[in-house]
Amino acid sequence: MNICVFLSAADLDDRYTRPAREFAELIGKAGHTLVWGGSDSGLMKVVADGVQEAGGRLLGVSVEFLANKARPGADEMVVAADLAERKRLLLAKADAVVIMVGGTGTLDEATEILELKKHGRTEKPVVLLNTAGFYDGLQQQFRRMDEEGFLPRPLSELMFFATEPAAALAYLEESLPAR
Repeated sequence: MNICVFLSAADLDDRYTRPAREFAELIGKAGHTLVWGGSDSGLMKVVADGVQEAGGRLLGVSVEFLANKARPGADEMVVAADLAERKRLLLAKADAVVIMVGGTGTLDEATEILELKKHGRTEKPVVLLNTAGFYDGLQQQFRRMDEEGFLPRPLSELMFFATEPAAALAYLEESLPAR
């Protein structure tokens, strides 16, 4: 399975890096491919290292203005012209999406996949991995949108909320059995 992970390229505290590393190792040990923003820095590097060291493949999608930060030694690296093309390529190459901790770029990527799902343009499973309660406020906001009728589909059809890496991967593997 090609698992796209949206996440930060920032250097972060252990409460974020440890679970990210755990999730990466689960991806690699299961023989899956990481599809990610291609960066070799911060949390993106932590995840790429974990997947690669555990035997998984790396498929990066960098962007021209960040190409100098692209990870050398990825199994495949594509360089997009701009952020819009990068998002399109990340989603095109993925079978499933996991939203991990991140900033505005991660939030932008997350809302894009949810909009596509909301309008029936994709049925790829999406997991929000709420590490250390990072997305508690966002999860509450999504639930309010659902309860107050802002979503044309139930929130449960748009995304799955997980607090632990193993639960995130288990949901994806149940949603997309091996082919």
